[in-house]
Amino acid sequence: MPFCNSRRWHLRQLMTAASLVLLVACAEKPTAADAQPLQTVPAVPAPAVIPPVVPAGENLEIQPTQTFAEWQSGFRKDALAAGIRAELFDRAFADVSPDMSVIKADRSQPEFSRPVWEYLDGALSPVRVRKGQALINQYADTLQSIEQRYGVDRQALVSVWGMESNFGQFQGNKSVIRSLATLAYEGRRPGFAHAQLLAALQILQQGDIEPEKMLGSWAGAMGQTQFIPTTYNTHAVDFDGDGRRDIWGSPADALASTAHYLQSSGWQRGQPWGFEVQLAKGFDYSLADGATRRTVAEWMQLGLTLPNGANVPAGSEHLSAALLLPAGYRGPAFLVLDNFRAILKYNNSSSYALAVSLLSQRFSGAGLINGEWPKDDLPLSRSERIELQNLLSAHQYDAGTADGIIGANTRKAIRSAQQSFGWPADGYPTHKLLEGLRNR
Repeated sequence: MPFCNSRRWHLRQLMTAASLVLLVACAEKPTAADAQPLQTVPAVPAPAVIPPVVPAGENLEIQPTQTFAEWQSGFRKDALAAGIRAELFDRAFADVSPDMSVIKADRSQPEFSRPVWEYLDGALSPVRVRKGQALINQYADTLQSIEQRYGVDRQALVSVWGMESNFGQFQGNKSVIRSLATLAYEGRRPGFAHAQLLAALQILQQGDIEPEKMLGSWAGAMGQTQFIPTTYNTHAVDFDGDGRRDIWGSPADALASTAHYLQSSGWQRGQPWGFEVQLAKGFDYSLADGATRRTVAEWMQLGLTLPNGANVPAGSEHLSAALLLPAGYRGPAFLVLDNFRAILKYNNSSSYALAVSLLSQRFSGAGLINGEWPKDDLPLSRSERIELQNLLSAHQYDAGTADGIIGANTRKAIRSAQQSFGWPADGYPTHKLLEGLRNR
């Protein structure tokens, strides 16, 4: 989206300053919300349209076709028809009004992405590792019981816990009902918000939490491992046996609910998430695509090796894997297996899934990366990604909708353009490629 030069300059300055603040504070805060999709292995569909960037100072007044009271009256009828008790609805919606900060967050998209190596530095901070280790010991009996029931290892569960809320410390302080009502009323994604709001009312009606205590993120994600209401209704469990599925106050319930979700997402008991590999000279980088899956043994036959002469994990030779290059061919490479894909269903960002996976290993002193990151090649900004997509399509490399999301169509177009330049076709968007297309 075009901006005047002065507005773009001020936005760049603000985002640069914000990035520095994030880097200083990253060891103290949850990291999931910072994850940017970087060459993701497809797990769930990305949104077809992302909301426009709202420049600083933009008027955020909403102009719907009805008043909030009119919308609430209509939604009340829907809720009661779905089985919600009238007295519960009226209590939940007492004094509820639209939250403009939710609308601002929903309409805004970050112009700049943190490089994956900076994101991982925050996610894998020594503070987070030490805290996770202590909690693994503190909740050893509970975690063992969860492992036995759901087959998801304790390190992975505690890693998700740390990534989503810094082990319960940052769960969000917004009223879930107010946030979702705002999103349903404002109208950009009414279907999604409507379904989540009904699900939130069902949670209240089940008695798992009181309306005043149902707090979460601006988007309605809740609890210590940040479930949206529909996911809560399908996967939250009462593991501590107190009669409530309390993902806010009970670590046992939150961790078991996460294990239940990962199990249903395809988690394989006892299997690794993946491992780092080194690629042979002349490797065909176009194979680094989530849609290309081969057995570990077949990948190794292409000349892949493990760092420091290590062997592939025992019993993994027959497992299906994809090759992940989170920073393109110049950065580290990983073979990722089914458990990595399960984490992607929790949060469809390869940087997030990689952070969860590596953090789970750091708790036992492993999870170190041998490859070097290309720190001289910062990620493209959102406006640059949109420009790249437009240039690709203009040069007959169909990148699909110019939305700033580097999905399968854009990666395919990037590979074609890279091949035309005689470069490694890894499908990774770079400033070099953008400049090359600008000058063509």
